[in-house]
Amino acid sequence: MNKNFYITTPIYYPSARPHMGHAYSSIVSDVIARFKRLDGYNVEFLTGTDEHGLKIQRAAEEKGIEPKKFCDEISKTFRNLSKILNLSNTDFIRTTEDRHIKSVQNLWKILEEKGEIYLSKYSGWYSVSDEAFYSEDEIKEENGINISISSGSKVEWVEEESYFFKLSKWEDRLIKFYEENPKFILPKSRRNEVINFVKSGLKDLSVSRKSFSWGIKVPNNKDHIIYVWLDALTNYLSALNYPDLNNTKYENFWPADVHMIGKDILRFHAIYWPAFLLAADLQPPKRVYGHGWILSGEEKMSKSKGNILDPLEIVDKYGLDPLRYYLLKEVSFGNDGSITQEKLEDCINSDLANNYGNLCQRVISFNEKNCSLLIPEKNKFVKEDLIILNKIADRAENLRSNIDNQELSLYTNFIVDCLFDANKYFNDQEPWKKKSDIKRLNTIVYVSLEIIRKISILLNPIIPDTSLKVLKIFNIKQKDLLFESIKNHESLKPNDKIKKIDILFKKVEKND
Repeated sequence: MNKNFYITTPIYYPSARPHMGHAYSSIVSDVIARFKRLDGYNVEFLTGTDEHGLKIQRAAEEKGIEPKKFCDEISKTFRNLSKILNLSNTDFIRTTEDRHIKSVQNLWKILEEKGEIYLSKYSGWYSVSDEAFYSEDEIKEENGINISISSGSKVEWVEEESYFFKLSKWEDRLIKFYEENPKFILPKSRRNEVINFVKSGLKDLSVSRKSFSWGIKVPNNKDHIIYVWLDALTNYLSALNYPDLNNTKYENFWPADVHMIGKDILRFHAIYWPAFLLAADLQPPKRVYGHGWILSGEEKMSKSKGNILDPLEIVDKYGLDPLRYYLLKEVSFGNDGSITQEKLEDCINSDLANNYGNLCQRVISFNEKNCSLLIPEKNKFVKEDLIILNKIADRAENLRSNIDNQELSLYTNFIVDCLFDANKYFNDQEPWKKKSDIKRLNTIVYVSLEIIRKISILLNPIIPDTSLKVLKIFNIKQKDLLFESIKNHESLKPNDKIKKIDILFKKVEKND
């Protein structure tokens, strides 16, 4: 079986500072990447910045600096965000890098040689903010300004010479591809949206611009800049050393397993990208997952509304693992979800401090007083022991499926249920009343420690730092973690020494 796995985030547009939407795409991708490593996969995990286009050029002009210098500064912020969010990415790509420029120009040449690109004239609506073209029925007038109906961004009328990609030619082939690969686009609602759009008819796509200069030049025609989306999408290939198709990276990791994106860029990834690739005789990715937006309260975040949530401020105030956990538990994956201070604080107090933190401290503290911080000798498991131990072990294949189908809410909800059951088990078994039956007391403590070990492994992709603190009490290191070990009820060895544990999560004092 192929044990390689390639996951990508969108590459972020560095025209402004990172916001919660960037953090969300990155964190959910990281959770999947970390799980696959636990499951024995060799993982390639890519993120980066998309640094070309008119929006970047204008933003740099406003600051009075060269576009490359502007991108250097902002891209550094996104690279730092990767570290702050504790992402396990293996690569960070910038579209201003030579390796990327080489890949883009090579893909262009192939499309041109195959007769998929032709020179004509473009006239129509263009959004600088979205770097996207819109048809007449996709815009509306609001307060005397023409805007995109889908994004709300201002559009401008553009007329200029342009190269076009024969997108209309690929309409039937794309529909056939979607039918042959029913899970290429997830969630299902996004798939339906894309298919309906394609069936309504595709027009040839303008893939170059002459009105600005900041971008990758068209080979053999330096007056034209390659359309920023043809440029940007190719990053998923350039990170694998494309156009060298015989290199180990490309052979092992293409086609990508998952492109994780926000739903607002679904069309580019689910229509344009597979069409470009099919036209160049390259395989499309296996999946494009379009997740929902993170809302500020009940509104979409935007600079104009002034409601941008800064993930760095939240991490600074509450810590990273609480934010990661909140985004996985409280946002129904695939749908829009909101983040509020009140919900975040409730989540920290209820789930993390009370359920997980309290369970670990109660069991370890009881062990210290009664078992001298040693793994106790267990007796035969009784029915109650096996119910909770098997609940986790028997769910292993389902949990794998949850991750492989990006059903992150099901995965997280199962862990929450296990934490509830673990606390209930310890309460119901009342080991403090079993001091006259030391064999039963020891078995209850052993089972409770095993449950903590199993749950901590499941939590590791979500809250890697905190779960590892817990696993270290058993002298288990990150490199030794294996998802498969959740099936084992006797992983802990009797008489092995365990460590004390500090408070994992401090409760947030709430003002009444």
